[in-house]
Amino acid sequence: MEMYFEDHGPLDTRPLVLIHGALSGIDTSFGTLLPLLAKSRRVIAVELQGHGRTPDIARPFTVEHFAADVVELLDRLGIERADVLGWSMGAAVALRLGTDHPRRVGRLVLASVSFHNGGMHPGLLDGIADLRPEHLHGSEFHEEYLRTAPDPAGWANLVTKMKALDADLPQWTAEQIRAVAAPTMLILADADIVRPEHAVEMFRLLGGGVAGDLTGLPACRLAILPGTTHTTVPQRADWVAPMVEEFLAILDDRP
Repeated sequence: MEMYFEDHGPLDTRPLVLIHGALSGIDTSFGTLLPLLAKSRRVIAVELQGHGRTPDIARPFTVEHFAADVVELLDRLGIERADVLGWSMGAAVALRLGTDHPRRVGRLVLASVSFHNGGMHPGLLDGIADLRPEHLHGSEFHEEYLRTAPDPAGWANLVTKMKALDADLPQWTAEQIRAVAAPTMLILADADIVRPEHAVEMFRLLGGGVAGDLTGLPACRLAILPGTTHTTVPQRADWVAPMVEEFLAILDDRP
């Protein structure tokens, strides 16, 4: 598989890898955020198997496959370690990088991520089996796909493979989350598909939720974006960019 990626920003800074959401590509996930982040650091935005400009191959969609593809890309670029920012499905891929490939990850920024089935609002995916590709015709994701995909006729196959992934979402144990070595920032919309209680649960497992004036600030962060839904998180670039930059910059001198 030939993975499409874009490389922006100064090459002499620690790389930040951006991983998009399901059915999305670089433009719909990071069209406004990427230019802001690339002002101060090297930003590598990828498009995963079957998404955007990356062709599909005869392999199911799994976050494990996607994470391994990102590792191979880093190998080919000669990058030993990178920070990773993912949104939605991309956040699950980023989390898999953090748990399964910890030596390759410096810091994690996870937007709208859940680590077990109870993380999302109950019943949210109950109708996923009835989703048809034409239901998404005219959406920004479909329009981006028609503009960028090597085979624009592959939209139906993309939706079918994503339905299979959504029917068997990746899971992590509490012990795996506690063991994440990378300093991690969680970002959530206040009207997200992920429950705020779940984000707080994960934040505590990562070492957050402490009285910082007494204990000092933990290495993890939690940001909840007001007046925001899951699909409008990418539109909050003016909020997200400075928070991410500050989080990464504070940690720049850490090993």
